[in-house]
Amino acid sequence: MNRKEMLNDLYAQFNEDDRLRKSRQGQLEYLVTMTYIHKFLTPGCRVLEIGAGTGRYSVALTKEGFRVTAVELVESNLNRLKENAKGLAGVDAFQGDALDLGRFANDTFDVTLVFGPLYHLYDRADQHRALDEAIRVTKPGGAILAAFLSAHAIICTNYLYDRAPTAQGIRLNFDGDYTPLHFPEQVFTGFDVCEFEALFREKPVEQITTVAADSVLEIAEGREDFSMTDEDFAAFADYQLHVCEKRELLGLSSHLVYICRKR
Repeated sequence: MNRKEMLNDLYAQFNEDDRLRKSRQGQLEYLVTMTYIHKFLTPGCRVLEIGAGTGRYSVALTKEGFRVTAVELVESNLNRLKENAKGLAGVDAFQGDALDLGRFANDTFDVTLVFGPLYHLYDRADQHRALDEAIRVTKPGGAILAAFLSAHAIICTNYLYDRAPTAQGIRLNFDGDYTPLHFPEQVFTGFDVCEFEALFREKPVEQITTVAADSVLEIAEGREDFSMTDEDFAAFADYQLHVCEKRELLGLSSHLVYICRKR
């Protein structure tokens, strides 16, 4: 089964459209991520979202008046994205792969969002190819925001939280030096923070920051007795926005965003 077929099967099993809406973890991830996107938006700028899913970010940004191009590999997600964007002027949606953005010329977009592909790219060459393509189509001075998963959070969410064999999970996800391993059998792949940042080291970009989007909320929300009032969520979200760049807290987060500017 190739990667496209695998991802079509994966995303047919759950409602991606609700992921950032219904859970407190998803709401926090969306809030933190959108806060950082807005730091780089200017009137009239062009936005590209690669791995746009069902359009949660693309549709919201279009409604704010920005010109958005959305690229999504999974057919069911793309169809839902088009439904969500129906009647909106200013958003173009295409089926496409992060590994080949040949339909777009160099230096086209002011802000480029890579919000899904690195969850499902296991080969180092493919990881670099996706990032190189995102950088290529971004204008000099433009911002690139790339989302990734923490390999250490995967041990918590997939093994400790799900009560799966933790020793087996550690053996599968790390080599003898505890460097993350990337393999398609797990479908989602995670990175060490420094490992992910190193992918950009020789590229024509300047790092701005790395952000923890959701802290430990994904794990906490899995408790049977979990509850969080709107007041508590607002307080935790404000806290997270103030601490999300602290290096000592990055590894606690399931979802992270690396932010850089193209030279």
